[in-house]
Amino acid sequence: MPLSPAFIEGIGGPELLMIMFVVLLLFGANRLPDLARGFGRAVREFKKATSGVEEEVRRAMEEPPPPPAPRPVGTIGQGETPPSPPPPPSGAE
Repeated sequence: MPLSPAFIEGIGGPELLMIMFVVLLLFGANRLPDLARGFGRAVREFKKATSGVEEEVRRAMEEPPPPPAPRPVGTIGQGETPPSPPPPPSGAE
């Protein structure tokens, strides 16, 4: 079952006819085809944009993650212990 906004559930036939009548009065019969064409183009562009984003997300999820970058020399990674200091020189000199 597709989800719809709550206010659309209460709109029936008489309400829809009243809305169409008000739109006809506001814009006139000559402008209605242009408005409908513009609305159709907007919906088509929106669908194209959302499908493009959806495809990009799918492609990003299918790609393997990039290998980790090498750490700079002298750094300590998480969970590693620092190297122990060198032993003191022996007194045999």
